[in-house]
Formats: sequence, C-alpha cells, structure tokens
Amino acid sequence: MTDMREHQLPADINETRDSAEVLRQGIIREINRLNRFSTRGILALSLFIVVSVLAWRGFPFLPAPDAVTALLGKAPSARIISIVLLLYTFSAIILSLSRMAAAVEHRSSFSHVGFLTAFFLFYYFGKSLEENYWAVFGSGITILGVESYRIWTFCAEEISRKKEAIEFVTRTGRPPPQE
Repeated sequence: MTDMREHQLPADINETRDSAEVLRQGIIREINRLNRFSTRGILALSLFIVVSVLAWRGFPFLPAPDAVTALLGKAPSARIISIVLLLYTFSAIILSLSRMAAAVEHRSSFSHVGFLTAFFLFYYFGKSLEENYWAVFGSGITILGVESYRIWTFCAEEISRKKEAIEFVTRTGRPPPQE
C-alpha cells in the first residue's frame, strides 16, 4: 500500500505543475488580449482623423449634395443637426465616464466613429459642413479621447491584476482567489 502512494505522489505533483502551467498560459493569453484591446481607442481615434480629413476636403468621392437631396429629399437644417450633435456629445461622454467608473469592458469606440461620420455627412448634404466642421471635429476628439482613455485605463488595471495572478500561480501552484 505504501508503494502505491509513493508512486502516486510524483504523478500528483506533476499534475499540479501541469495544471498550474495551463493556468499561467491562460492568464498570459488574457494579458495578450488586453494588450491588443488597449489599442482599440487609439485606432478609433485614428480612423476618425482620416474621416475628418476627408470631410475637410469636402468628401471628394461623394456625389454633390444637390444630387443626393434630389433623390432623398431635403436634409435636416443645420440647427437641428447641431442640437442632436450636442445631445449626442454629452450623452456619449456621460456614458463613457459611467463605464469608466464601473470598470466595464465595452467596445463602443468604432460605433462613435460611425455616428460622428453621420454628422459630417448630414452637414455635407445640408450644405453647411464648412460652418460646422469644427463642431463635429471637436466633439469627436473629445468623445474618442475620453473613450480611448477609458479603454486604456481598464486594460492597464486588468493587466496589473493578471500579472498578480501569474505571480500567485507561480508561487503557490493554485488558481488565484476570485474577487
């Protein structure tokens, strides 16, 4: 009977080491995912800059506003678009700040680029892009700047927790306690 326990003990130790290594590898994969995710905000901001440059040049690849309004109808007035832009800007900032306070992982950056592009297009088709370009650009930089910071801080905090978890697994060979 003692011979059997002596033979099982090394297998148990190896099994514990293997499970600890599997756990470590899983945590490392999660850290790598968070590192990739942390760039999402800056990528959205970069895409917005590209769209802004195209808007600054008057969307040279789009048809003339008159051709589109003849087909779809009159665009909303610049005043209505500006009111909606103001509401959207405050709502997006408040939502992003509340997600930051709650430490929520949310991937909304690129949707903001889509909404901001729509505002550029509404102004373009309403023939008031020149007068309102800076309003959309300023809103976009503000929203996407806050959103980029939120994503970056969330990832930095999670990576820090994951590194602590790796140290715990390496030291003890057990999964870290759940919070």
